Amino acid sequence: MVFCINLGRVVFAPLIEPIRATTGASDATLGLLATMAWAGSALPRLPTGVLLTRISRAKVIFGSGVVLTLGTTFTAFAFDPTLLLVGAFTMGLASGVYLTAANTLVSELFPERPGRALGQHGVAAQLAAVGAPALISFVLVVGTWRTALQGIAVAAGVVTVAFTIIARRAQLPDAGSKDRDLLGAARAQWHIIVTSVATIGVAGLVWNGLFNFYVTYATSVGLSAGSGRTLLLLAFGAGVPAFYVSGRLADRLPSIPYLLTILAAFTGCVLVLPSLTGFWSLAAFSVIVGYVIHSIFPAVDAYLLGSLPDRHRASAYATYGAGMMVMQAPGSALVGRLLDAGVTFPTLLRGMGVALLVVLVAMVSLHLNGRLPSAARA
Repeated sequence: MVFCINLGRVVFAPLIEPIRATTGASDATLGLLATMAWAGSALPRLPTGVLLTRISRAKVIFGSGVVLTLGTTFTAFAFDPTLLLVGAFTMGLASGVYLTAANTLVSELFPERPGRALGQHGVAAQLAAVGAPALISFVLVVGTWRTALQGIAVAAGVVTVAFTIIARRAQLPDAGSKDRDLLGAARAQWHIIVTSVATIGVAGLVWNGLFNFYVTYATSVGLSAGSGRTLLLLAFGAGVPAFYVSGRLADRLPSIPYLLTILAAFTGCVLVLPSLTGFWSLAAFSVIVGYVIHSIFPAVDAYLLGSLPDRHRASAYATYGAGMMVMQAPGSALVGRLLDAGVTFPTLLRGMGVALLVVLVAMVSLHLNGRLPSAARA
């Protein structure tokens, strides 16, 4: 199910150029389209946390599948640009609801090795991101970008029904029965929540803006749109082993040093990108940056969900998810507006790299002073 959920969230990256060709939309509008999916993913995180204090994780996951099915169907048949934005936002809503409930459920199903389980769950999600460029390239041969969205809608409906049948037959944990106070959990665990949001927030904003305009960036340095989609495929493809390996490392390594190492590597990648030219150098870069950025997601999830007590897990994770996504979501809109304003890609990338460097230096300083928590409060 997570395959369809994540596909609905990342599918607009390879669709930006086809939508531009048929609608004539500007970079700012296209950036806003991609941002709406991520904004939709951010908005329901806190409400989902409240919902999880009252009903089971399985029922919330079922609801996310229904929202994705309806939202994708609506988007596939929307012709007005405003309706496209509404549809993208609705598709994002489904991912926000699903990931808040499903990641919590996965960590409770495998409490002894949450990093490993979350990493495997992330692999399934990343396969959607890897398959999106290739899927879109194939669909554009036999149909249009609307055909792709129609296919996602049908697949989402099928897997939602399948999940519901399996969940009814399975013995699910009842750890969530102790989690009944979202605000209390947020107050008790604010140290680890803020640390997690700071670690992934700016990095996620930069990555969101970068991958949604990766094809556009490739064309700006003289490559074709097809080569750009190949580079995007390599970046997403590197995320598959990243989720698998990083989830296991997160169970074994000290959390904060591991997270800061990943953040430092991503900062270096962004700073070096403007100096690279040619397909093969960008292909190597795509593999490296894809591996690095996707390593941070299971690491942060394991850091949080692996140490949060039962009575705080879903509520604190929902609070983190809301804060993290609010920071990430504007990435595409910000990049689009800056490009429309005449800012060049090299200047933009160097600026984002400096912003990441400032965050990294601040977090390293806090860690050396013992100000960053290594785990949640018991």
